[in-house]
Amino acid sequence: MRSDNKTWTIVLSAAVALGAAGCGESRQDQQATRAEPAAKVLRFSAIPDQNTTETREKLAPLIDQLSRQLGVEIEYVPGRDYQASVEMFKNGDVHLAWFGGLTGVQARQAVPGARAIAQGESDPKFYSYFIAHRDSGIEPSEEFPTGLGTLRFTFGSESSTSGRLMPEFYIRENTGKGPAEFFENPVGFSGSHDKTVELVESGQFQAGAVNYTVYDRRVAAGETDPEIARVIWKTPFYADYNWTVRPDVDDAFGAGFTERLQQALVAIDDPALLGALPRERLIPATNEEFEGIRKVAEALDMLR
Repeated sequence: MRSDNKTWTIVLSAAVALGAAGCGESRQDQQATRAEPAAKVLRFSAIPDQNTTETREKLAPLIDQLSRQLGVEIEYVPGRDYQASVEMFKNGDVHLAWFGGLTGVQARQAVPGARAIAQGESDPKFYSYFIAHRDSGIEPSEEFPTGLGTLRFTFGSESSTSGRLMPEFYIRENTGKGPAEFFENPVGFSGSHDKTVELVESGQFQAGAVNYTVYDRRVAAGETDPEIARVIWKTPFYADYNWTVRPDVDDAFGAGFTERLQQALVAIDDPALLGALPRERLIPATNEEFEGIRKVAEALDMLR
């Protein structure tokens, strides 16, 4: 009996020793896993003023280029609308964003220390088109088309610089009235520049305001007939799109990362890499260049 007890004691001791050894290896594996820091991912967004699927595909070459140059993984995070892009930036869900003039001002106001670091070469002299269906009775002119007031009119997104903010500013400047007073019918908000052009060309709205680069791209691609959805007026110049970065990226990716990021963006010399924006090349930008946009937005109570 004592022999049996001794045997069971030996077996039990061996089992405990094996179990302890197994547990020890498991803890070491876990510690080793914890010791390997997760790779930092630079996340960015872009205001959805064009088709989201198309934008994602066109951004792929740019992401690959910047990822190689900066030595970090980069991920595109689409926003469902303009304000969602601003909120993601504000909450730290993205480090960087391609904003319009207005959304850039809103984002930088919400995140003190955020900086505009790059813009398209064309962005300091951006402009909007007012377009109208050929059956609207409005003819192209170098003067603001005051006859627009009788038409069914649509802006783009409510937070779009080129599709809402600046067109509304020029409506007020030229008529002395806000859209609610100037237009006989309630104005629409299409949500994107592409949609604005489609709505006007189809006749669902008789006129609208649109980013000139989107309209020109659609015409060049054969997607829009300029004889049906006609440009009737071109606004004066204003500053618009920009890359804006959060102030904490240097903490996340190392001292000097903001400058490296700016240099990488400005150094891009292949327009194909910027097809999603779309821009031929990028140049440096500063917050001060968008002060005019900020003042207009403040005057129209569009800063949130």
